[in-house]
Amino acid sequence: MNIIAGAFKPPCKISICLADGSTPKQSIHVKVGPLYEYLNKKIFIKEAPSGPFHHKGVSESEYQLYFDRGNFYDFSSLVRELDVPGNLYERKTYPFEFSTVEMPYESYNGINVRLRYILKVTISRNYVNNIVEYMDFVVRNYAPAPPINNSIKMEVGIEECLHIEFEYGKSKYHLKDVIVGKIYFLLVRIKIKTMELEVRRRESTGSGTNTYVETETLSKFELMDGVPVRGESIPVRLFLSPYELTPTYHNINNKFSVKYFLNLVLVDEEDRRYFKQQEITVYRLSENS
Repeated sequence: MNIIAGAFKPPCKISICLADGSTPKQSIHVKVGPLYEYLNKKIFIKEAPSGPFHHKGVSESEYQLYFDRGNFYDFSSLVRELDVPGNLYERKTYPFEFSTVEMPYESYNGINVRLRYILKVTISRNYVNNIVEYMDFVVRNYAPAPPINNSIKMEVGIEECLHIEFEYGKSKYHLKDVIVGKIYFLLVRIKIKTMELEVRRRESTGSGTNTYVETETLSKFELMDGVPVRGESIPVRLFLSPYELTPTYHNINNKFSVKYFLNLVLVDEEDRRYFKQQEITVYRLSENS
């Protein structure tokens, strides 16, 4: 049995590490504007073969993949040949780098979609399975503060029953920002019990009739408990840093979008709910901003 098991055991093992010694989970690529950093790494054949074996070549590729409800999409890949076909007798190291690699999208792990960046090393062989090793790494894209960031002002209500005006200081927020605003009660003829502000994330995948939409409520922040009176003003101050937000994604590679909304919810004494939703833009602020 050991002889049979050994026949299917790969003749060597592959190890991937970055040139600075980082482990795969620690490796983060950062893009600022149009500038791209180098991906420096080394490929190790870390266990010497039990005997020489023939391979058709050693290559490394960078894959950028989608996972969309069971379907995978390759939206970009780069391949570099590290060795020509021949025999491998001993441990070997292949230094390598991808330079000026374009990574337009951030890594993302949602409900129905994952955007992954992967390093894949393949030792091709004749008649038997290839030897393959993967390494995931994270991409984060930073942006400067927007030059124009208009406030949000809206009036909503129910005719002759409720009329409120809400105002938020900005429409675009970075991941560690604070939402500051006010709620004005211009007309109150129903008995309101509570008022909450929710941050919601809406993930859309697919297109047409095959579009799937998932909405998550990331936070609920109670603004008021009790019956307001006409002319009352309720302040809003909500810190975003405690929540696991991502930047807003608009139609990434025609496959998915991620949007964020502020949802104002009012509940009356009969537990009827009134709400008004407003989209906001979320971005990852550059450290130099």
